Amino acid sequence: MPLTDLTLADCWAYRPDLDVPADLDAFWARTLAADEPGPAAYEPVDTGLVQVRTFDVTVPGYGGEPVRGWLHLPANADGPLSCVVEYLGYGRGRGLPHEKLFWAAAGYAHLIMDSRGQGWSAASGSTADPHPYPAGTVPGFLTRGVTDPETCYYRRLITDAVRFARAAREHPAVDADRVAVTGISQGGGLALAVAALDPGVAAVMPDVPFLCDIRRGVQVAGRGPYGEVTEYLKLHRDRGEQVFRTLSYVDAAVLAPRATAPALFSIAMLDQVCPPSTCFVAYHRYGGEKELRVYEFNDHEGGEAAHQLEQLAWLNKLLGSGTR
Repeated sequence: MPLTDLTLADCWAYRPDLDVPADLDAFWARTLAADEPGPAAYEPVDTGLVQVRTFDVTVPGYGGEPVRGWLHLPANADGPLSCVVEYLGYGRGRGLPHEKLFWAAAGYAHLIMDSRGQGWSAASGSTADPHPYPAGTVPGFLTRGVTDPETCYYRRLITDAVRFARAAREHPAVDADRVAVTGISQGGGLALAVAALDPGVAAVMPDVPFLCDIRRGVQVAGRGPYGEVTEYLKLHRDRGEQVFRTLSYVDAAVLAPRATAPALFSIAMLDQVCPPSTCFVAYHRYGGEKELRVYEFNDHEGGEAAHQLEQLAWLNKLLGSGTR
């Protein structure tokens, strides 16, 4: 597979100026304060597994709208636990309750957020996105409501993600001072955004993150969701600046300087979906202490299971899993 973006040396040097909306902080403060969501609900689920307890989760998200999820707890854990809140990749729902057990097996509480409108499995229960979007939107999520920050789909999804991090801290099995956020691709971009918008986050692990330096992503990505913007602007030739202005409000690289929690990034140098240069921009601009693992010969799969072990060692050292 050929190199499709900058070299590693050039990525280290690539530090563009991004367009930061003057009202960015006011926009997000108003968004997150727009309603007073009620408490999360947790219903036990019989998965047939004996080492992990699982709960069907409903968290009031954007506008108080119900967002589904799973909570996994180690069956015999004592005392408040560190918690990993996980956000999902593009087009993926929360799946079935037994699919993601790594963090619970390692002794952590693990809260998984469904992505509104993206779930596919009726068996798992999916989260709807009840908001209409204008005609002319191309298939996918990146251009939904993209002519105005107020209607942008990712305004809702990021708000959902912040609410899940807050819900984790409020759960009695969780140590509120030890909540980390993570995700791959779209989930990595959401984790970065949450770390920027929620000072209660204790650690962030963005893995090959999407939604970073979006304009460049649209220009150089070889495949994946950034192409939706290209297709949209082929139809709406006069809306380029309007579209990129809207997307700047949800760009994780734009938000990254506001985050202060320790971070462990991963970037894949042959990534055609989230070009490495875009991920490096978020890394360079990140406001807290940070480490990086580079997978020089991987595409968008990144480090996969090998990187999961890197995350576990890093998070164990930073937070630990059980009672302190």
